[in-house]
Formats: sequence, C-alpha cells, structure tokens
Amino acid sequence: MPDLALLIGRCLIAALFLAGFVQKIADPGAAMMLLEERGLPTALIWPATLYNGAAALALILGLWTRPVAASLAVYCIATSLFHLKPDDPWQMSIFVKNWAIAGGCLALSAAGPGRFARMPLR
Repeated sequence: MPDLALLIGRCLIAALFLAGFVQKIADPGAAMMLLEERGLPTALIWPATLYNGAAALALILGLWTRPVAASLAVYCIATSLFHLKPDDPWQMSIFVKNWAIAGGCLALSAAGPGRFARMPLR
C-alpha cells in the first residue's frame, strides 16, 4: 500500500507541474507579467516551462525522484514570493499553497519513488 500511495502522490504532484507546463505554453503572458512585476527578464518563462514539464515527467516515471522532488520544493518556495501580496487574499492563498506543495515535495524527496518507478533511485 505505501508504494501505491507514493505512485499516486508522485502523479498528483506531477499533475500540478504538468498543468503549469501546458498553461505556460498556451498562454505565457500571465507568468511573464509576474516576472516583469518583479523586475526579472520575461525570457525566464521558457526555462521555467521546460523545468515544469521535465520535472513532471520525471515524477510520473519515478526517475531521480529524490533530487527532482527536492528541487521542486525549492522551486515552489522561490515562486511563492511572486504571490506574496498581503493585501490580496487570492494571491496569499496561492502563496500558502506553494508552501504546502513544497512540503509534499520534501516528503516525497525523503520517501523516494517507491517500487512503482521506472528507475527507483532510493
């Protein structure tokens, strides 16, 4: 049962990053605006998009789960800062959700991929 839970957890977390990949490909404008608001180059959207897609695929397959999940935790914490707008309850909700996702990624990093993985590096 723990291995099945890890597989489902990997896929659920991956779904979020896969959706981010698709969203950034389909309409990069919103994410570019967040970058621009923070004084960052809008071209950063493309490496972030590729990272979202590659990390999602790695989690689904169970490839390099521990380092990928750890890097996603750092990514979530870093990107949460784009949503740190105390006057906007919606943005603060996203801020807190990013920290919760980082927590899930850290737990996945600690647990590893489980046995249902293409390459279960433990």
